[in-house]
Amino acid sequence: MTATAPREERLWSRCAGCASLLYRKRLRRNLDVCPECGEHARLAAPERLRQLVDPGSLRPLPAQLPEADPIDFVDVLPYPHRLSAARASTGLAEAVVCATATIGGHPAVLAVMDFRFLGGSLGCAVGELITRAAERALDDRIPLILITASGGARMQEGALSLMQMATISQAIAALREAGLLTVSVLTDPTYGGVAASFATNTDLVLAESGARMGFAGPRVIRQVTGRALPEGFQSADVLLRHGQVDMVVQRRSLRGRLGALLAATGPARAGRPARPPVPRQEPAPLRERLAEVAPAAAVTPPTGPGAPAVRDAWDTVRMARHPGRPTTLDYLDLVFDGFVELHGDRLGGDCPAIVGGVARLADRHVMVIGHQKGHTTAELVARNFGMASPAGHRKALRLMRLAARLGLPVVTLVDTPGADPGVSAEEQGQAAAIAENILTLTVLPTPVLAVITGEGGSGGALALAVADRVLMLENAVYSVISPEGCAAILWPDRSAAPQAARALRLTAPDLCRLGVVDEIVPEPPTAAHDDPAETAHRLRAALLTNLLPLLDVPPAMLVRLRRQRFRRFGSARAGVRAGAR
Repeated sequence: MTATAPREERLWSRCAGCASLLYRKRLRRNLDVCPECGEHARLAAPERLRQLVDPGSLRPLPAQLPEADPIDFVDVLPYPHRLSAARASTGLAEAVVCATATIGGHPAVLAVMDFRFLGGSLGCAVGELITRAAERALDDRIPLILITASGGARMQEGALSLMQMATISQAIAALREAGLLTVSVLTDPTYGGVAASFATNTDLVLAESGARMGFAGPRVIRQVTGRALPEGFQSADVLLRHGQVDMVVQRRSLRGRLGALLAATGPARAGRPARPPVPRQEPAPLRERLAEVAPAAAVTPPTGPGAPAVRDAWDTVRMARHPGRPTTLDYLDLVFDGFVELHGDRLGGDCPAIVGGVARLADRHVMVIGHQKGHTTAELVARNFGMASPAGHRKALRLMRLAARLGLPVVTLVDTPGADPGVSAEEQGQAAAIAENILTLTVLPTPVLAVITGEGGSGGALALAVADRVLMLENAVYSVISPEGCAAILWPDRSAAPQAARALRLTAPDLCRLGVVDEIVPEPPTAAHDDPAETAHRLRAALLTNLLPLLDVPPAMLVRLRRQRFRRFGSARAGVRAGAR
């Protein structure tokens, strides 16, 4: 009896939707869709490819990358052990499989995520592989199709995993500029940093029947709001009703729909001129001018008598959250002159968690955009604790684009636990709003200077931090997830938050060493909240030092350098840091 149990398990499968016991071969013939209730079971990436592409057309792209544990992350299990277990159980090198193929006779590059591999999480290797797939599509001048299945960015790689959202987004921006079609197919589940970047910033967004997509997961939303979620919340059909996807497609129809979309791009593609070559080297005088603003591979934090004090990571987290810490409005009063606030996203909302407008910095006019928390409980509640809604991100987007049209540099001040995780924010397209900000910043033809002034939380922070230079106040933090959230997922309980804070490498010196941050702005000996005027004085000096060289850089070169900055956050660079090659 016991000897036959494994074989019986393989022969039969129980539907997660209706609990029917199904003959496995019958289920496979039906594309892993329950014939009784229509439940779409999750697919492994190889099976997804087998279902979608023309027989014999699949050509896998290389998946081997240097071994990398960029921040030496350890929770109850070292990160390399988790990677090894995922590889052994799935047979995959990483959480995405990339290939070229034809669908209905039409060529495309495909990147298919696999939820079985660490929840389909987005890490440096996944970001590198998807970016390479996009670059292959650009070189071959064919469409890119992304099949998403992910819980979000990979915690074990800290802020470097967050950077992949920008890296892939700028690769998609390059395809847009070349007039090449990009399509994402949302499958169950698609959340977090994947939803707030390449899953929603493509030309077309399809959802497979049964898919769920959102920035914040249902459990997080219930915990934060204390509310029951509406029927069908974040489901494909609800996403369609709220205008967040182009169509909902049954699995049996997906290949045909993709083939029809690819066919529509064929004639236009054939008539396009060849892609112009990209110059590999700039004239020497320009290179010399850019030397002081081009990003380094990694920055060594300053040492010596004037260097920032070394604090425990958890102490720094508490310092960054101190209610007396200067806010964006405080800095607008102390650092800038003549601030004129501009309101509204022009689509129906004005989010109080985002403040923006025109100001002067010395004799230069700039567009300043920042998160606004507050100091009192009443202020914090009124400003939603600095957690921007989709209207806030769209207001920021409007001001960024206005700045570009007027030739004004953009200065962003980042201080947020993360984006608004509420029900209404999800229904109004939180993920897509963040994704569009990230995509736009990668191509914005004006200088962008970001400062992490307090908390830099996840995609809500990155939506204002894709910049030419990223500064960070000494006692600020910047992370892919909060220490409490990380502890709740990877440790037995939230009481391990101090351990998680140390493991995430979220302090300014950590991020300076990783190259995520270009410069640390020292705070007064105690902290910013004890001497806001002195903090503002130091911040003003740092802003001027970093902004003035950027003003002389031609817009095209500015965008190019910004893209180079984020392109380097891939797996290859992580491997170098980890000593893998």
